[in-house]
Amino acid sequence: MNPHQTSLNGPLRVGIVGPGRVGTALARALRDAGVAVEGPLGRGERPAGCDAILLCVPDGEIAAAAEVVTASAPFVGHTSGATPLSMLAHAGVAAFGLHPLQTVAHPGVRFEGVGAAVAGSTPEALAFASGLAQRLGMTPFEIDDEGRAAYHTAASVASNFLVTLQAAAETIGTGAGLGREEVRALLAPLVRETVENIAELGPEEALTGPVARGDDATVAIQRAAVRKVAPELLELFDELVRRTRELAAQRATA
Repeated sequence: MNPHQTSLNGPLRVGIVGPGRVGTALARALRDAGVAVEGPLGRGERPAGCDAILLCVPDGEIAAAAEVVTASAPFVGHTSGATPLSMLAHAGVAAFGLHPLQTVAHPGVRFEGVGAAVAGSTPEALAFASGLAQRLGMTPFEIDDEGRAAYHTAASVASNFLVTLQAAAETIGTGAGLGREEVRALLAPLVRETVENIAELGPEEALTGPVARGDDATVAIQRAAVRKVAPELLELFDELVRRTRELAAQRATA
């Protein structure tokens, strides 16, 4: 078969390089989708006899990993959201990118129904990335190298910074005499409902609370509590209040 005619509907063999959380999760998901998988292999190892090789390694190691697998498969891709395809030039074959828009905190994460940022150095490579994403139940959307930084930053703000905010909320919540795990369990339903409201209504309409109501007296009480129990978070609190006021003003003028 011509390398550029690899069928994503029939038998397919994909090599995974990188035994971390992403590589392990994608290897499991691909096997569940009926794809033959070699790996996940350790960094520096070279899969053989594959239709494609997917590098699931840290961004700084992509170029070196690509050099190791030079000419090993018709397609070589990476799972980075921020790294341009030019980092795969050493592989000497058609390059593709496939970045699941999903947080991968454990190897059992599901990919069905999530977005996948795809790219390809050739139309065939782009089609391969899109087809592989669809085989995993993801919705592919194309992101070129120029847009990668903004795309990946948006994903980090939405996911990584949310985790940081929840850690801050737990710290402040301990000031009420609650344990961290208790605060986490109590806040979880609130966070889930908030995320669902954002998805359904958009951020402006999902916004509630004292800042949205213009209740400056309550905000001042909250600020005093932060100063008392977690003064290291006061600057963060003030900036969040400022940005939330701006968001509330956008809703008022809409």
